Amino acid sequence: MDQKQIEEIVRSVMASMGQDVPQPVAPSTQEGAKPQCAAPTATESCALDLGSAEAKAWIGVENPHRADVLTELRRSTAARVCTGRAGPRPRTQALLRFLADHSRSKDTVLKEVPEEWVKAQGLLEVRSEISDKNRYLTRPDMGRRLSQEAIDALKSQCVMNPDVQVVISDGLSTDAITANYEEILPPLLAGLKQAGLKVGTPFFVRYGRVKIEDQIGELLGAKVVILLVGERPGLGQSESLSCYAVYSPRVTTTVEADRTCISNIHQGGTPPVEAAAVIVDLAKRMLEQKASGINMTR
Repeated sequence: MDQKQIEEIVRSVMASMGQDVPQPVAPSTQEGAKPQCAAPTATESCALDLGSAEAKAWIGVENPHRADVLTELRRSTAARVCTGRAGPRPRTQALLRFLADHSRSKDTVLKEVPEEWVKAQGLLEVRSEISDKNRYLTRPDMGRRLSQEAIDALKSQCVMNPDVQVVISDGLSTDAITANYEEILPPLLAGLKQAGLKVGTPFFVRYGRVKIEDQIGELLGAKVVILLVGERPGLGQSESLSCYAVYSPRVTTTVEADRTCISNIHQGGTPPVEAAAVIVDLAKRMLEQKASGINMTR
Protein backbone atom coordinates (compact mmCIF):
# COMPACT_ATOMS: atom_id res chain seq x y z
CA MET A 1 0.00 0.00 0.00
CA ASP A 2 1.52 3.33 -1.08
CA GLN A 3 1.14 6.77 0.47
CA LYS A 4 -1.60 7.80 -1.97
CA GLN A 5 -3.75 4.79 -1.05
CA ILE A 6 -3.24 5.51 2.65
CA GLU A 7 -4.33 9.12 2.16
CA GLU A 8 -7.43 7.96 0.28
CA ILE A 9 -8.34 5.64 3.16
CA VAL A 10 -7.83 8.46 5.64
CA ARG A 11 -10.05 10.78 3.61
CA SER A 12 -12.83 8.20 3.38
CA VAL A 13 -12.68 7.51 7.13
CA MET A 14 -12.77 11.20 7.97
CA ALA A 15 -15.63 11.76 5.51
CA SER A 16 -17.63 9.01 7.19
CA MET A 17 -17.04 10.83 10.49
CA GLY A 18 -18.39 14.03 8.98
CA GLN A 19 -15.04 15.80 9.08
CA ASP A 20 -13.09 17.59 6.39
CA VAL A 21 -9.46 16.77 5.73
CA PRO A 22 -7.47 19.89 6.69
CA GLN A 23 -5.28 21.25 3.94
CA PRO A 24 -1.94 22.99 4.48
CA VAL A 25 -2.39 26.75 4.41
CA ALA A 26 0.40 29.03 3.30
CA PRO A 27 1.36 31.60 5.94
CA SER A 28 0.21 35.17 5.36
CA THR A 29 2.80 37.46 3.81
CA GLN A 30 0.90 40.70 4.29
CA GLU A 31 2.63 43.33 6.35
CA GLY A 32 1.11 43.78 9.76
CA ALA A 33 -0.65 40.48 9.62
CA LYS A 34 -0.93 38.88 13.02
CA PRO A 35 0.94 35.61 13.55
CA GLN A 36 -1.38 32.69 13.00
CA CYS A 37 -1.13 29.15 14.29
CA ALA A 38 0.38 26.94 11.63
CA ALA A 39 -2.24 24.92 9.83
CA PRO A 40 -2.03 21.16 10.29
CA THR A 41 0.41 19.52 7.90
CA ALA A 42 -0.21 16.27 6.08
CA THR A 43 1.38 14.50 9.03
CA GLU A 44 -0.95 16.21 11.49
CA SER A 45 -3.95 15.50 9.31
CA CYS A 46 -3.60 11.77 9.86
CA ALA A 47 -1.93 10.85 6.57
CA LEU A 48 0.43 8.67 8.60
CA ASP A 49 0.61 4.93 8.85
CA LEU A 50 -1.17 4.63 12.20
CA GLY A 51 1.06 1.76 13.25
CA SER A 52 4.33 3.50 12.45
CA ALA A 53 6.82 4.83 14.98
CA GLU A 54 6.22 8.31 13.60
CA ALA A 55 2.51 8.10 14.35
CA LYS A 56 3.18 6.79 17.86
CA ALA A 57 5.53 9.71 18.54
CA TRP A 58 3.02 12.27 17.22
CA ILE A 59 2.37 15.25 19.50
CA GLY A 60 -1.00 16.95 19.09
CA VAL A 61 -0.58 19.88 21.46
CA GLU A 62 -0.59 23.05 19.36
CA ASN A 63 1.77 25.91 20.18
CA PRO A 64 3.27 24.32 23.32
CA HIS A 65 5.15 26.57 25.73
CA ARG A 66 7.92 23.97 26.12
CA ALA A 67 7.95 21.65 23.12
CA ASP A 68 11.09 19.92 24.39
CA VAL A 69 9.30 18.89 27.59
CA LEU A 70 6.44 17.33 25.60
CA THR A 71 8.89 15.51 23.36
CA GLU A 72 10.72 14.05 26.35
CA LEU A 73 7.43 13.06 28.01
CA ARG A 74 6.23 11.38 24.83
CA ARG A 75 9.44 9.38 24.56
CA SER A 76 9.24 8.23 28.17
CA THR A 77 5.92 6.39 27.98
CA ALA A 78 3.63 4.46 25.67
CA ALA A 79 0.61 6.06 27.35
CA ARG A 80 -1.66 8.42 25.41
CA VAL A 81 -0.13 11.72 26.42
CA CYS A 82 0.43 14.98 24.51
CA THR A 83 -2.43 14.22 22.09
CA GLY A 84 -4.04 17.65 22.34
CA ARG A 85 -7.74 18.50 22.11
CA ALA A 86 -10.12 20.06 19.61
CA GLY A 87 -12.38 21.87 22.02
CA PRO A 88 -13.74 19.20 24.38
CA ARG A 89 -13.00 16.40 21.91
CA PRO A 90 -9.85 14.44 21.00
CA ARG A 91 -8.08 15.41 17.81
CA THR A 92 -8.73 13.28 14.75
CA GLN A 93 -5.21 11.81 14.72
CA ALA A 94 -5.56 10.76 18.37
CA LEU A 95 -8.98 9.23 17.73
CA LEU A 96 -7.77 7.27 14.71
CA ARG A 97 -4.77 6.00 16.68
CA PHE A 98 -7.13 4.86 19.42
CA LEU A 99 -9.36 3.03 16.92
CA ALA A 100 -6.34 1.48 15.18
CA ASP A 101 -4.90 0.21 18.47
CA HIS A 102 -8.29 -1.17 19.47
CA SER A 103 -8.53 -3.02 16.15
CA ARG A 104 -5.04 -4.43 16.61
CA SER A 105 -6.00 -5.76 20.03
CA LYS A 106 -9.14 -7.41 18.66
CA ASP A 107 -7.15 -8.95 15.81
CA THR A 108 -4.63 -10.60 18.11
CA VAL A 109 -7.41 -12.11 20.24
CA LEU A 110 -9.09 -13.61 17.18
CA LYS A 111 -5.94 -14.80 15.40
CA GLU A 112 -4.71 -18.37 15.60
CA VAL A 113 -1.17 -19.55 16.23
CA PRO A 114 -0.28 -21.21 12.89
CA GLU A 115 0.17 -24.98 13.10
CA GLU A 116 3.23 -24.57 10.88
CA TRP A 117 4.81 -22.30 13.49
CA VAL A 118 4.24 -24.86 16.25
CA LYS A 119 5.80 -27.62 14.12
CA ALA A 120 8.76 -25.38 13.26
CA GLN A 121 9.50 -24.99 16.97
CA GLY A 122 9.48 -28.76 17.42
CA LEU A 123 6.67 -28.61 19.98
CA LEU A 124 4.08 -31.26 20.69
CA GLU A 125 0.64 -29.65 20.23
CA VAL A 126 -2.40 -30.61 22.27
CA ARG A 127 -5.77 -28.94 22.85
CA SER A 128 -8.17 -28.16 25.60
CA GLU A 129 -11.79 -29.27 25.21
CA ILE A 130 -12.27 -26.26 22.91
CA SER A 131 -12.48 -26.82 19.15
CA ASP A 132 -12.54 -23.24 17.80
CA LYS A 133 -11.80 -19.65 18.79
CA ASN A 134 -15.44 -18.60 19.20
CA ARG A 135 -16.09 -21.32 21.75
CA TYR A 136 -12.81 -20.46 23.47
CA LEU A 137 -14.04 -16.91 24.06
CA THR A 138 -17.51 -17.93 25.19
CA ARG A 139 -16.74 -21.07 27.24
CA PRO A 140 -13.72 -20.38 29.47
CA ASP A 141 -14.61 -23.40 31.61
CA MET A 142 -13.84 -25.76 28.73
CA GLY A 143 -10.48 -24.07 28.20
CA ARG A 144 -9.46 -25.20 31.69
CA ARG A 145 -9.65 -28.91 30.82
CA LEU A 146 -7.59 -31.05 28.45
CA SER A 147 -9.29 -33.04 25.73
CA GLN A 148 -9.08 -36.83 25.99
CA GLU A 149 -6.76 -36.87 22.96
CA ALA A 150 -4.47 -34.43 24.75
CA ILE A 151 -4.42 -36.56 27.89
CA ASP A 152 -3.44 -39.65 25.89
CA ALA A 153 -0.73 -37.74 23.98
CA LEU A 154 0.83 -36.30 27.13
CA LYS A 155 0.88 -39.67 28.87
CA SER A 156 2.63 -41.32 25.94
CA GLN A 157 5.01 -38.57 24.78
CA CYS A 158 6.02 -36.53 27.84
CA VAL A 159 8.56 -37.10 30.62
CA MET A 160 6.77 -38.16 33.79
CA ASN A 161 7.40 -36.80 37.29
CA PRO A 162 9.59 -33.83 36.32
CA ASP A 163 10.77 -31.22 38.79
CA VAL A 164 9.56 -28.50 36.42
CA GLN A 165 7.09 -28.76 33.57
CA VAL A 166 7.02 -25.85 31.08
CA VAL A 167 3.82 -25.32 29.08
CA ILE A 168 3.12 -22.75 26.35
CA SER A 169 -0.42 -21.65 25.50
CA ASP A 170 -1.90 -19.07 23.14
CA GLY A 171 -4.33 -17.63 25.67
CA LEU A 172 -5.79 -14.33 24.53
CA SER A 173 -2.79 -13.15 22.52
CA THR A 174 -1.20 -15.15 19.74
CA ASP A 175 1.33 -12.37 19.10
CA ALA A 176 2.66 -12.74 22.65
CA ILE A 177 3.68 -16.32 21.95
CA THR A 178 5.18 -15.89 18.49
CA ALA A 179 6.98 -12.63 19.31
CA ASN A 180 8.62 -13.73 22.57
CA TYR A 181 9.10 -17.48 22.17
CA GLU A 182 12.67 -17.52 20.88
CA GLU A 183 13.90 -15.14 23.56
CA ILE A 184 12.27 -16.77 26.56
CA LEU A 185 11.95 -20.54 26.12
CA PRO A 186 15.53 -21.54 25.15
CA PRO A 187 17.17 -19.56 28.01
CA LEU A 188 14.44 -20.74 30.41
CA LEU A 189 15.00 -24.43 29.63
CA ALA A 190 18.78 -23.97 29.69
CA GLY A 191 18.63 -22.22 33.06
CA LEU A 192 16.46 -24.92 34.61
CA LYS A 193 18.79 -27.67 33.40
CA GLN A 194 21.87 -25.79 34.61
CA ALA A 195 20.22 -25.61 38.03
CA GLY A 196 20.23 -29.41 38.08
CA LEU A 197 16.46 -29.76 37.76
CA LYS A 198 14.63 -32.50 35.89
CA VAL A 199 12.75 -30.65 33.16
CA GLY A 200 9.67 -32.09 31.51
CA THR A 201 8.87 -32.12 27.81
CA PRO A 202 7.76 -28.62 26.78
CA PHE A 203 4.58 -28.57 24.71
CA PHE A 204 1.96 -26.20 23.28
CA VAL A 205 -1.68 -26.13 24.42
CA ARG A 206 -4.09 -24.57 21.96
CA TYR A 207 -7.08 -22.74 23.48
CA GLY A 208 -5.76 -23.10 27.01
CA ARG A 209 -6.77 -21.14 30.13
CA VAL A 210 -4.57 -20.62 33.18
CA LYS A 211 -6.19 -23.32 35.31
CA ILE A 212 -5.39 -26.00 32.74
CA GLU A 213 -1.91 -26.15 34.29
CA ASP A 214 -3.45 -27.81 37.37
CA GLN A 215 -4.63 -30.80 35.36
CA ILE A 216 -1.31 -30.94 33.50
CA GLY A 217 0.69 -30.95 36.73
CA GLU A 218 -1.48 -33.63 38.29
CA LEU A 219 -1.42 -35.76 35.13
CA LEU A 220 2.37 -35.66 34.69
CA GLY A 221 3.26 -35.65 38.39
CA ALA A 222 5.18 -32.37 38.08
CA LYS A 223 6.40 -30.61 41.22
CA VAL A 224 6.29 -27.18 39.57
CA VAL A 225 4.30 -26.18 36.49
CA ILE A 226 5.23 -23.04 34.56
CA LEU A 227 2.62 -21.80 32.09
CA LEU A 228 3.65 -19.16 29.55
CA VAL A 229 0.42 -17.70 28.18
CA GLY A 230 -0.59 -14.71 26.07
CA GLU A 231 -2.10 -11.90 28.12
CA ARG A 232 -5.34 -10.17 27.27
CA PRO A 233 -4.05 -7.40 24.98
CA GLY A 234 -4.23 -3.73 25.87
CA LEU A 235 -4.61 -0.90 23.40
CA GLY A 236 -1.63 -1.06 21.09
CA GLN A 237 0.14 -3.71 23.19
CA SER A 238 -0.60 -7.16 21.87
CA GLU A 239 2.70 -8.92 22.59
CA SER A 240 2.59 -9.14 26.38
CA LEU A 241 3.23 -12.57 27.87
CA SER A 242 2.51 -13.84 31.38
CA CYS A 243 4.05 -16.62 33.43
CA TYR A 244 1.87 -18.50 35.93
CA ALA A 245 3.88 -20.80 38.18
CA VAL A 246 2.36 -23.18 40.72
CA TYR A 247 3.76 -25.82 43.08
CA SER A 248 2.26 -29.32 43.15
CA PRO A 249 -1.04 -28.31 41.48
CA ARG A 250 -4.24 -30.30 41.94
CA VAL A 251 -7.47 -29.81 40.02
CA THR A 252 -9.68 -29.94 43.09
CA THR A 253 -7.60 -28.05 45.65
CA THR A 254 -5.42 -25.47 43.85
CA VAL A 255 -6.85 -21.94 43.93
CA GLU A 256 -5.72 -18.72 42.26
CA ALA A 257 -3.88 -17.55 45.38
CA ASP A 258 -1.59 -20.57 44.99
CA ARG A 259 -0.17 -19.19 41.74
CA THR A 260 2.75 -16.82 41.34
CA CYS A 261 2.40 -14.55 38.33
CA ILE A 262 5.03 -12.63 36.38
CA SER A 263 3.25 -10.44 33.84
CA ASN A 264 4.07 -7.82 31.23
CA ILE A 265 6.82 -9.87 29.57
CA HIS A 266 7.70 -8.18 26.27
CA GLN A 267 10.30 -5.82 24.82
CA GLY A 268 8.55 -2.77 26.25
CA GLY A 269 8.12 -4.31 29.70
CA THR A 270 10.17 -7.07 31.32
CA PRO A 271 12.51 -8.32 28.55
CA PRO A 272 11.92 -12.03 27.79
CA VAL A 273 15.54 -13.02 28.50
CA GLU A 274 15.44 -11.27 31.87
CA ALA A 275 12.08 -12.88 32.63
CA ALA A 276 13.57 -16.32 31.92
CA ALA A 277 16.23 -15.76 34.59
CA VAL A 278 13.59 -14.60 37.09
CA ILE A 279 11.43 -17.66 36.38
CA VAL A 280 14.37 -20.03 36.91
CA ASP A 281 15.07 -18.43 40.29
CA LEU A 282 11.36 -18.60 41.14
CA ALA A 283 11.17 -22.32 40.32
CA LYS A 284 14.20 -23.04 42.52
CA ARG A 285 12.64 -21.18 45.45
CA MET A 286 9.33 -22.99 44.99
CA LEU A 287 11.09 -26.34 45.17
CA GLU A 288 13.07 -25.26 48.24
CA GLN A 289 10.02 -23.92 50.08
CA LYS A 290 7.58 -26.49 48.65
CA ALA A 291 5.10 -23.68 48.09
CA SER A 292 3.91 -21.06 45.62
CA GLY A 293 1.68 -18.00 45.56
CA ILE A 294 0.84 -16.45 48.91
CA ASN A 295 2.27 -19.46 50.74
CA MET A 296 5.82 -18.54 49.77
CA THR A 297 8.00 -16.66 52.25
CA ARG A 298 9.77 -13.67 50.77
